[in-house]
Amino acid sequence: MALHFGPVVQNGYVVPAIEPAVHHWANKIGVGPFYLLEHVSYGPAWFRGEPLQLDMSVAIAQWGEVQVELIVQHDDSPSIYSEFTAAHGYGLQHVGVLTEDLDAQLDRLKPLGVTPTQWGATAAGMRFAYLNSDAHAGGMIELMERGPTLDAFFSKVRAASIGWDGSRPLRKLG
Repeated sequence: MALHFGPVVQNGYVVPAIEPAVHHWANKIGVGPFYLLEHVSYGPAWFRGEPLQLDMSVAIAQWGEVQVELIVQHDDSPSIYSEFTAAHGYGLQHVGVLTEDLDAQLDRLKPLGVTPTQWGATAAGMRFAYLNSDAHAGGMIELMERGPTLDAFFSKVRAASIGWDGSRPLRKLG
């Protein structure tokens, strides 16, 4: 049987606060530096078919071939993150994979009963879909559509991790 997804490129953890989580990953595990995206702005996005209204921040670093994404939801809006913390507390919420064509991949998955729970685009145009793949496995799969914005950001995160000396473990994007 052929795999339905490419390799995992990201592990997404819901955490109670960004700074302590960054310092844990940087000081105890050696992962960094983390790039902070505060109060992520969304374009059109939905959660369970309703418009997504979400206040969240993320910090992202590279660990070898896999990114570590630390996620904080600042409000109690309905989302995959608020559902996750209500059911499980904090921890690994999703794994991320890349796709060249989000719509085509979703069309291929639909007959299998794999559909998006939360989907849309960031204000910067990065398209995503978190799939209802967590019923048996415990963690969602996020599809991230490749494009110039995503590829440039991922390249920046990867480049910063190579030979990182431990300084400035948390950096604002810019």
